Amino acid sequence: MSFARWSPVAIAFLALRAAPAPACMPVSALRTPVVNADQTVIILWDAPTKTQHFIRKASFKTEAADLGFVVPTPTQPELAEAGDEAFPVLEKLTEPEVIKRKRFPGFGCAAVVERDAGLSLSAAGNIPPVRVLEEKQVAGFNAVVLEADNADALTGWLKKHGYTYSPEVAVWAKPYVEAGWKFTAMKVAKDEREKKSVSAAALRMSFRTDRPLFPYREPDPAKASAALGVKERTLRIYFLAEAKYQGELTRQSPWTGKVVWSGKVSAANRTRLLELLKLPASTGPAGWWLTEFEDKWPYRAAPADLYFSRSRDQQAVKREPIIEYVKARYPTDVTIYALAVALVLLPLARLVRGAVARQRGLIT
Repeated sequence: MSFARWSPVAIAFLALRAAPAPACMPVSALRTPVVNADQTVIILWDAPTKTQHFIRKASFKTEAADLGFVVPTPTQPELAEAGDEAFPVLEKLTEPEVIKRKRFPGFGCAAVVERDAGLSLSAAGNIPPVRVLEEKQVAGFNAVVLEADNADALTGWLKKHGYTYSPEVAVWAKPYVEAGWKFTAMKVAKDEREKKSVSAAALRMSFRTDRPLFPYREPDPAKASAALGVKERTLRIYFLAEAKYQGELTRQSPWTGKVVWSGKVSAANRTRLLELLKLPASTGPAGWWLTEFEDKWPYRAAPADLYFSRSRDQQAVKREPIIEYVKARYPTDVTIYALAVALVLLPLARLVRGAVARQRGLIT
């Protein structure tokens, strides 16, 4: 499975060089506030193999010069570079139909990095509470995949390796540690031309999971968003699978996301999208169904992560068409008007002659 173009899959934002990843817990150097901004995600779900490919395009709001991120996944992910070009293709596929009507005037990843001694097992043979499963440079990120025995050990490792964190990180990480999830710590430099925004290159994370998911939990987004003066954000998920799916948080707190488009993807578009995502032609189901979710993602603590399941309603959904009125010109050719007059007056003349003839008794 693979992840790419960051969407919140339980991420802990930490200081250092920024690296967007799924679901985040933002923290930055000197406790500078960090928060998820708009997110666009592609999730490709292969049900028979229980493999999720996650590609995310995201941005973050912060005053920090650099950021770091920790992304939890149920199993160890495979990290690889993915293309950005798939996002505009999907946007084009789901855009509303434009109906034009005439209106007459007046009528109305690359190389594996060698580990240093500080990341390896101790010489004494003891198993450390935090273990490095993989270290890699990919798509402009320095990524380290970890597993941890407890949340305190994880935060200790992050602090030791230059990540500035808050106490909320340990609280956020605890349920993932207890469930045996893996953590991918990433760093990427912030664009100095933008004072408060960080955008990541496309990275794909592929991993095995019993259920497709989008880690939705964050530590305290309301506090960070208030500090940065941001009030609105949009989460957009393009979900590709063998059928139409729905997203669920809890029964008590339903997800605020809505289906804005849902329908089949042609074989030609499936091939094109896999090429753009740099995935093998055999990836995922043979026939694709695309569901686009749009969520006015609230800046408040989520009760759970977002999981997806096959929907009982398999009806296609389209956006309302856009009616575009274009100004129509009246014809200027005199011949056209003469023909129109002839078509109207000749039948009318016949009717008049017939009526006169009947009055004169010439026609019975």
